[in-house]
Amino acid sequence: MLTRQGLVILAAGIVAVIVARTFAVIELFVIGAALFAAAVFAVGYVRLRRPKIVAVRWIHPSVLVAGDTGRVDIHLDHAGRSRSAPFTLCESVNRTMGDPHEARLPIASLPAQSRTSSGYRLPSAVRGLILLGPLQVEIRDPLGLAVMLTPVADVDEVVVAPKSFALDMPQLGQGVLGAALLDRARRLGPGDFHGLREYAAGDEPRTIHWRASARSDNLMVKEHTVEGLHRCTVVFDAAPGSHATAPSFERGVTAAASLVNSAVRAGLTTRFVTSGGIDLRGPEVSTHTMRVLARLEPSSAAPATLTRDTGDGLGLVVVVTGSRRGPAWRAALAVSDPTSTALAVTTDEPAGTRVSVAARSEDEFLVGWQSLVGRGRVDLAERGS
Repeated sequence: MLTRQGLVILAAGIVAVIVARTFAVIELFVIGAALFAAAVFAVGYVRLRRPKIVAVRWIHPSVLVAGDTGRVDIHLDHAGRSRSAPFTLCESVNRTMGDPHEARLPIASLPAQSRTSSGYRLPSAVRGLILLGPLQVEIRDPLGLAVMLTPVADVDEVVVAPKSFALDMPQLGQGVLGAALLDRARRLGPGDFHGLREYAAGDEPRTIHWRASARSDNLMVKEHTVEGLHRCTVVFDAAPGSHATAPSFERGVTAAASLVNSAVRAGLTTRFVTSGGIDLRGPEVSTHTMRVLARLEPSSAAPATLTRDTGDGLGLVVVVTGSRRGPAWRAALAVSDPTSTALAVTTDEPAGTRVSVAARSEDEFLVGWQSLVGRGRVDLAERGS
């Protein structure tokens, strides 16, 4: 097709021919014919010199994290039997949270039956989706009067996961949360028999093993294993109005991503629940959760529903919400599960109880969580992604 400059040249040529015929000015006729011929030549050039390109797009890493910079590599095969004309690769880059733009990569003339590659950087400042393509080959005539676009690759979707931090998960008896978990484990009763040891001050008399004590010089007591933390459920409250502002919603997304990734890294059976009936679990729960969080927005769909999560050991239910008055926190408290401990992460209000964390800033969330599990402050260099 003709460019704007080409259309102007063609129109000028037609006008010149009409004026020349009307007033019998031979010079104008020559000029008009030359302009018209230039436009026709330009269209013919881009059609005949269109390169025969086969393109493959490689995106790495396949899932980006907000704040990282990825790369798009494009491998080109020129299947033509003669040397190609110089051309430009054009690809639109559309973000769900950002302005669209176009990547343009000039490619020099390629020999027949040859291969080459090119690429560009793909920054990802915020979470979301990036749609790449379609990838097109653009060729222009030397005068810039005509242009032809030929699609050579389809649209690709790039997931930009929210950033996350590497958190320490609670251990029985360590920190405020660990103490609460240990107390719950003791209320559930002893676990399996582990062995015998000598009696120490403060031991329950009912734990004394009288037969073993009779064969020993000291009293012997029975030791039982204590069930540890095996399960972690992260609930994200995405109901409209649950988070007061867009920044608090984003802090909640970061907190949820951090908790899911950290729980999986710690070997806990992990579950992620949010609005719209989303209930993720299984060996790929971390990957699937990051894909959901990448595109998650405040939703008027059915709020997150919680049921008792059956399984071995103790469970931890972490509700990420703006306020403890939100529906997700009320739903978590309504679940009757003696093996689980509920914990609120609030993005709009201070921590209201000893077993809760405020996330009115990222630093407040990190300091509060590490204090809760008894590990101290996370250093900036130890933050995960």
